Amino acid sequence: MSSIITLTTDFGLQDHYVSVMKAVILGISPDVRLVDVSHQIPPQDIMAGAWVLRNASMHFPAGTVHLVVVDPGVGTRRDPVVMRINNQLFVGPDNGIFSLIADEFEYEAWRLTNPKFWIENPSHTFHGRDIFSPVAAHLANGVSLSELGEPANDLVTYRWAVPISDRDGIQGWIVHIDRFGNLISNIPASMIEKSVGDSRFRIYVGNTILDEIVYTFGDVPDGEPAAYIGSSGTLEIAINKGNAKEMLGVQKGAQISIFLQK
Repeated sequence: MSSIITLTTDFGLQDHYVSVMKAVILGISPDVRLVDVSHQIPPQDIMAGAWVLRNASMHFPAGTVHLVVVDPGVGTRRDPVVMRINNQLFVGPDNGIFSLIADEFEYEAWRLTNPKFWIENPSHTFHGRDIFSPVAAHLANGVSLSELGEPANDLVTYRWAVPISDRDGIQGWIVHIDRFGNLISNIPASMIEKSVGDSRFRIYVGNTILDEIVYTFGDVPDGEPAAYIGSSGTLEIAINKGNAKEMLGVQKGAQISIFLQK
């Protein structure tokens, strides 16, 4: 197996939480390579974590262990789990954090029920350190999934609203806003190609209207809005050298519409 463990959390970097998780991992698997995906997931925002995980994980090599801790229900009845998808492993809480990737790929899952692979006397409020980190390290060392617990077939999943296409155009939603303030929608390029094609259209989002999709935000003058297909394969809105969230007055969950011009 690969000796890579990625970490995705909402812990930030102010406190000791991330470093102590790494310390636990290195104590069990000292030669592992640790890769920080993000520790700036908005606190308790499970679906933001799911979006980041979905866009990052499959670029890693087979055998990578993805440790994911966005866990507002820590210490409650939610289960710790491990999943296998496309020869990659995912460790974290069964709270919907794996919703997007599990919806896109077939998976196998196990509930982590064997405390032999946890820190002794785990805290009720820091499973990232006491359960998920040691399990990830043991997986990197080659421990089999069957040793860690029992098969699970009914994981918690959340589903984002899907974009709607009809003869008038497409209605979607802003599902993520990155640190640049770029507005990332759930409208895939394939839907635009099928429903809009070469027709004239207008895009309505926040307080602005756009009538073209450009190649990249650098195709418009500084300070102007641009619609383009982003790296996630969906329609995005940005301000060239600016912040679309602030300048257009848009929050996550806002509607974005493409209307065909008759």
